[in-house]
Amino acid sequence: MFEAKPLKIHTYLSKNEIEKHLENVEYIIMAAPSLLTAPKLPLHFSIFLNTADKIPEEIKEKLLEKFCQEYSITATSHVLSNRERIAFAQTPQDTPMPRHIIDDAEAHTIPWTLMHIIDFLGESDEFKEAKDGLSGWSYSYNS
Repeated sequence: MFEAKPLKIHTYLSKNEIEKHLENVEYIIMAAPSLLTAPKLPLHFSIFLNTADKIPEEIKEKLLEKFCQEYSITATSHVLSNRERIAFAQTPQDTPMPRHIIDDAEAHTIPWTLMHIIDFLGESDEFKEAKDGLSGWSYSYNS
């Protein structure tokens, strides 16, 4: 049986490194297995938009629809769409891993930036690795 192990975080990008790292990044999509017990939808998606601007509610809905269509996501639930604290962890992977910082105490110890995140549970046949227990992320850059 396959057992996924958590990625080892070596360090976090500093505020200046985050700013430089995000130059020309449009968004980052992350897929992972849902951590809920017996979830109706097996995948946990996080889409990190490279903006700290407030997005109107009607636009938030259209953004979610756009990403669902683009990534063949057929169902969603537990949607959070808001500006949140995001840190970037250096792991053995090539690109830094975005990490949603929820805990206020942790936010005082790890450098982060404010980004708009769309976080939700979903279903898609396009993310086999996440269904098999792995997490991954992909960066989309401005042309």
